Order: sequence, then C-alpha cells, then structure tokens
Amino acid sequence: MSDTQQGNLERVLSQKEVLALAFGAMVGWSWVALAGSWVMDAGAGGAIAAFIIGGGLMVLIGLTYAELAAAMPFVGGEHVYSHRALGGAAAFVCTWAIILAYVSVAAFEAVALPTVMEEIIPGLKTIELWTVAGYQVYLSWALIGSVAALLVTWINIRGVKAAALLQTVVTVLLLAAGFMFVSGASLHGTTENMPVLFKDGMGGLALVLVAVPFMFVGFDVIPQMAEEINLPHKQIGQLIIVSVLMAVLWYSLISFGVGMSLSPAELSSSRLATADAAGSVWSSGFARDMVILAGIAGIVTSWNAFFIGGARAIYVMAKAGQLPAALGRLHPKYNTPHNAIILIGVLCVIAPLFGRKMLVWLVDAGSFSVVIAYGLVALSFVVLRLREPEMERPYRVMGGIWVGVFALIASLALGALYLPGSVAALAWPEWLIVFAWAGLGVLCYLLRNMSRSGH
Repeated sequence: MSDTQQGNLERVLSQKEVLALAFGAMVGWSWVALAGSWVMDAGAGGAIAAFIIGGGLMVLIGLTYAELAAAMPFVGGEHVYSHRALGGAAAFVCTWAIILAYVSVAAFEAVALPTVMEEIIPGLKTIELWTVAGYQVYLSWALIGSVAALLVTWINIRGVKAAALLQTVVTVLLLAAGFMFVSGASLHGTTENMPVLFKDGMGGLALVLVAVPFMFVGFDVIPQMAEEINLPHKQIGQLIIVSVLMAVLWYSLISFGVGMSLSPAELSSSRLATADAAGSVWSSGFARDMVILAGIAGIVTSWNAFFIGGARAIYVMAKAGQLPAALGRLHPKYNTPHNAIILIGVLCVIAPLFGRKMLVWLVDAGSFSVVIAYGLVALSFVVLRLREPEMERPYRVMGGIWVGVFALIASLALGALYLPGSVAALAWPEWLIVFAWAGLGVLCYLLRNMSRSGH
C-alpha cells in the first residue's frame, strides 16, 4: 500500500513535535493527583519498580508498534496492521477498542480541567444542576470544561501543525516544572521520609502496576498520525520507543520526588501530593502553584494528543467503509478529518454534564479496551513475521518473532488485571460500558456490511 493509495494527509510533523505529542499524551494530570497514592501503596521504591516493570512491558508492546509503524507509515496505525495481518473484522475490533480508550481520556480531560481549576479559583462551583452517581454537577464548573473542549476542537480542526505547536509549547512548560520539582526533592528532600522503601511487597507493587496501561496510553498516537510525520520511516519506529522510555523516567522521578519530600503522615493528608511536595521542598507556595499549573499543562497535552489520535482512528475506519463515510472526509482548507474531530469535540463538550464519577468509570473501561488493541497489534506482528518475512521493515526489532510473542503475553497479563477477582477488577458500571461499547460496535459492523451487500 503506497502513500498515494492511503490518503491525502500532509507530512508536516517534525521529530520534536512527534515526541511532544506522544510524551504529552502519556503525561497528563495523574502525576500530580495520583503520585501520593502510588507511594503510599507501594513505597517510593515499589512505585519506581512498578513503573520500570510496567514500562518494560510497554516497551515490548511498543517495539511491535515500532516495527509495524515504520513498515506501514499510514494513518490509522492499528487498523492498518491488524487489517493486513488478521482481516477486516479484527481490524474493526482493534480500532474500535482503541477509539474507546482515546475518547474516554479526551472526555475525562474536560472534567479534569475544572476539577483542577478549583485548586486555583475558590468558590468555582456555582448554580447547582444535578447529581450523577453521587457527584454534584455545577453549571460554572461544567462550563469551564465545555468551553475548553470547544477551543481544543477548533485548534485541531485548523490543522495538526497548529495542534502540534500548542503541544510543543505546553510540553516545555511541563518539563520545566518537573525539573524544578525533582531538583528540589534531590537537594532538599530526605530519605527519612521513606521509612519503608518497598511497602506491602508484591501486593503494593501490583496496586501501582495496574495503573500502567492507563499511564502509558499515548505512545500509540504516533502510529495513528504516521502519515503526517515528515521523517524517515525508520525514525518513526525509534520515536515510539523513545517516548515510552521518557514516560518511564518521568513517572519514576516523580515517585522518587514525592517519596523524598513528604512523610507518610503528610502523604495521607495530601490531596495533591506532588504539588504539596514541591511546596515543601522549596518552602514556597509559588512552587506548589507551579506544579498545579504544570498539571493543567499536562491536561492540555493529553487532551490535545488524544483528539489527534482518536480523530485519525475514526477517520481511517470511515475510509475503510466501517463507519459512516462523512467521518472520513477532510476539511477542504485545513486538510484535517474535521467531522471526526467534531464528533469527539461534541462528546467532550457534554462530558462535564455527567460529573466526575461516571467519567472515571469510562476511563477505567477505556484502560481495559486499550489492552485489547495492544494484544491484537502484537498478534499482527507475529502473523506478519511468519507470513510476510520478506516485507520491507525499515525498523526491524532485535529478537524477531519472540518480541511479538512476549508482547502478546504482556498484553494478556495486563488485561487479566482488570478481570473479576484481580486487584484492579472493573466494577459493574465499567463492565456495562465495555459491553455497551462492544454492542454498539457489533451494530455498526453489521449495518455497514448490510449496507455494502445491498449495493
């Protein structure tokens, strides 16, 4: 499949823009909000070990992506690989699963933003609307998320280059705040805050390990936008691995910094441990506010990247005849899949009206679904290595077929963490979302097949 056969998107993204998009997707708000719970559950050493182990599993999965993305640098990533290796039905399942992950995170960011703004603007919540799953929704709170969603939608319609510029600028701010915090923890923190380096052994480590699929979702936006990357194909594969390693380092350093900066008592009473830790080591409210602002920057980078990835996944399914053709159209001026972007934008605009609890369920369901996509990509890697050994592979991973086998095992192992009886088993509302999404997918697939067979 040549570039001319695949589509009409423009190759405009540079190396730094690609890295900013992938890294920014993986580093959202969670490093500010959840780092304290990671250290409390597993100890600083346990949290770092969990991210290194989990990151190692993600590198395995990333290697399969790297080889396939370099060999088939076309929009839609997973859809292209799984279609070539496993056929149309598998491609539908794979891409449908990853769309749930992308859209769930994008929608959640519309809720995360006003939640964070509460830390900066006292009395933000005014004009009660209703309660959803025990969470009170306020009009002023919801409007912040909805208006921001409109802005992100507009930026993405105007072109991937505009979105990448936003991503690059905000990622630099994010990295600066992270450097400020970690350097402060190294200079002024103390190991006395870590009475236990590894807490609760494997049980504590497992509690953090289950967060890994969600924390590292985002490197896969590189294959989604491969047709818009203006780099040698081999380099596309390399950037996938570099972005995952950057995220492993980031989460490990943040866990180290929080462990060095706050005592167990301080951790247990902190709502935003990373921000409080920065304020503690620098003895400065300004440092705390800087981390909160960096967290907002992380929301923007994650939100923006998943808009890009989700829109491209929807676009390629429409081009393949698996979703309505309107979703596969490009904007006549900006050359972006504007209808797919608008669809995600509409979902993000209405997301804050459903409150935080329901969106957490949606993200958890998306975390499970992305593991399904990872497994199918790994299987595609194995099948293509066996069936098409002579296929041109500009980035050829060492270890051959065994990388794919272990990546498939890693995907199955990560998926098992969400099953009933495991430490991070999905709750019934989350399973309801998974099955509802699967049912909608079956309906879409059958309707499109019926439509095509009728012509």
